[in-house]
Amino acid sequence: MSRPFLLLQTGSAPDRVRRRRGDYPDWFRRAMRLPRAALVVADARTAAPLPDPRGHAGVVVTGSDAMVSHREPWGEAAAHWLRGAVEGGAFVFGVCYGHQLLGHALGGQVDDNPRGEELGTTWVERLPAAAHDPLFTALPQRFRAQSAHRQSVLQPPPGALPLARSDREPLQAMRIGERAWGVQFHPEFSAGAMRGFLDPGAPRAVAAPAPQAARLLRRFVALVRGAR
Repeated sequence: MSRPFLLLQTGSAPDRVRRRRGDYPDWFRRAMRLPRAALVVADARTAAPLPDPRGHAGVVVTGSDAMVSHREPWGEAAAHWLRGAVEGGAFVFGVCYGHQLLGHALGGQVDDNPRGEELGTTWVERLPAAAHDPLFTALPQRFRAQSAHRQSVLQPPPGALPLARSDREPLQAMRIGERAWGVQFHPEFSAGAMRGFLDPGAPRAVAAPAPQAARLLRRFVALVRGAR
């Protein structure tokens, strides 16, 4: 039997969303199209020690309502673990907080986005390096993605390769080395999940389907399985 993927959970969906749609592990499992046994969940907020990444096919780090810049003890411990996972050659995919944690763990700077909060469905544009990236190469030049964040990777870690941007977020995606990616947007969010993060009076147009962004998690699974 092939090794399962590890989902490092760093937060939970709001109660009103979770009651209707489940929590982040459910969303990632669906987006990655994995059976339950193929995705193991470890909660970074409570699990100590965290699992050995070498026992898993790849690592995916979720979003969170926590702030990397607050340097909470569990977050700092997860950053230390994540640095070891990347340096050990693990396949890693960080989402939103996970993207920021990856940047922080490897020497970048994370803090409040001076352009303000990015919330809802937005247009993301590939940068030139994305044309040769194994995950981003098949995406169109511009694609929709779901966003919900106040903090950003303001200074990428040394050697990080920028892959995508948006009007409000200069670093929507990056690759570090050949096996670690971070995306500021949420490929695991459906349009319905995105609406759950918006004020009830917000126009439905700000929570539209984003099928191209959703493909990234499946491409990550295929890439990892193809490398074994």
